[in-house]
Amino acid sequence: MKGNRVTMSGQTLSEKILSRAANKEVKAGEFVMANVDGAMIHDITGPLAVKGFYEIAGRDARVWDPTRIVLLFDHQVPADSLKAAENHIQLRKFAAEQDILNYDIFCGVCHQVMPEKGHVLPGNVILGTDSHTCTYGAFGAFATGVGSTDMASVFATGKLWFMVPKTLQIMIEGQLPSRVTSKDAVLRIIGDIGADGANYLACEFRGEAAERMSIPERMTVSNMAIEMGAKVGIFPADGTTKSYLEGRVQDREAIEAGFVKGDEDAAFSRREWNVSDLEPQIAMPHNVDNVLPISQVPQTRIDQVFLGSCTNGRFEDLQLASEMMKNEPLAKGVRMIVVPASRDEYMKCLRAGLVERFMEAGAMVESPCCGPCMGGSFGLLGAGERCLATSNRNFVGRQGSPQAFVYLSSPATAGASAITGYITDPREI
Repeated sequence: MKGNRVTMSGQTLSEKILSRAANKEVKAGEFVMANVDGAMIHDITGPLAVKGFYEIAGRDARVWDPTRIVLLFDHQVPADSLKAAENHIQLRKFAAEQDILNYDIFCGVCHQVMPEKGHVLPGNVILGTDSHTCTYGAFGAFATGVGSTDMASVFATGKLWFMVPKTLQIMIEGQLPSRVTSKDAVLRIIGDIGADGANYLACEFRGEAAERMSIPERMTVSNMAIEMGAKVGIFPADGTTKSYLEGRVQDREAIEAGFVKGDEDAAFSRREWNVSDLEPQIAMPHNVDNVLPISQVPQTRIDQVFLGSCTNGRFEDLQLASEMMKNEPLAKGVRMIVVPASRDEYMKCLRAGLVERFMEAGAMVESPCCGPCMGGSFGLLGAGERCLATSNRNFVGRQGSPQAFVYLSSPATAGASAITGYITDPREI
């Protein structure tokens, strides 16, 4: 790992995106009012945003642009309580009144569905009432989570104040070894930087290994930028971005218009990681930055494996975990919950035979949703239980009892561990 400071006069990628959104040239540290290209709410945070919008604009008001707002149900679906059902009813009514697109029929996790359905473009400013909205940075977008009250203001005006963030270039160099993934890379980076080491920075992922990452791999890395305090986690758009979006966005000019790169003479900090010798990483309870190489993790029995979430719930993730399981049954005493990130990803798994393989091994394959990640709907842990999860947070009480223990890993490690019954190095399978 190396670190240095580069101070010159050009603009970073994030400064360029916010300059376009603010209709003027901006630099880090300035406060700007920026136009918003897209806004997203879900079933947990949406009701407060709707309430705030009507309080700001009046009961008969219309949102600034219904074509730029997307509503999704993913946290508590199907409704697991009367309160959740009431929230769903309220949001369906709001979407109908305002003519807003509503993915309420179990399409999947918001951060998978948004880019999958073509709502994310390079160079866009996209806001969501969820901290992991930074996932869309994988496509070259300036994407960040905001509070429900801020979103109410966005609904009314289409704009929001920002302080332009400083940029930290995270150079991911080398080549990831076999069975070591982008999740391991980002866990190592978070472990080194710390949970607040990148507070309000634009983390820009570059370098040889970063450029080789697929879109699913990039989404995993951008998704977890918030776990080191970053405002955004962004990859410069490139040919990989274009290939993914061309089948999802009809306007090819709109895709290419967002292909912005930062200037080499811009002001930024830079740190470097070479991943060529990286081993699988584990985030130990109860903080995401409490990261150890798997060789330093003591033998730890597990009660549950959670494979899914907006971090690692894509087809490629589930396929990798299945390969590690090698058609073996789950270890005695281990539960496994598999939740594809979206309906489309579920169908890929179904057609590839993964659903059958997981179920024959003894796993439960659930409909696309957030599931156990935030301790909602199902998969809660009891006191003293240990879960190995491919999700993004392992705070006390995150997945059930405050006396439970959550460890974070890659899908490869999750699959290997599911058949051994303890946290296992996938390179040993």
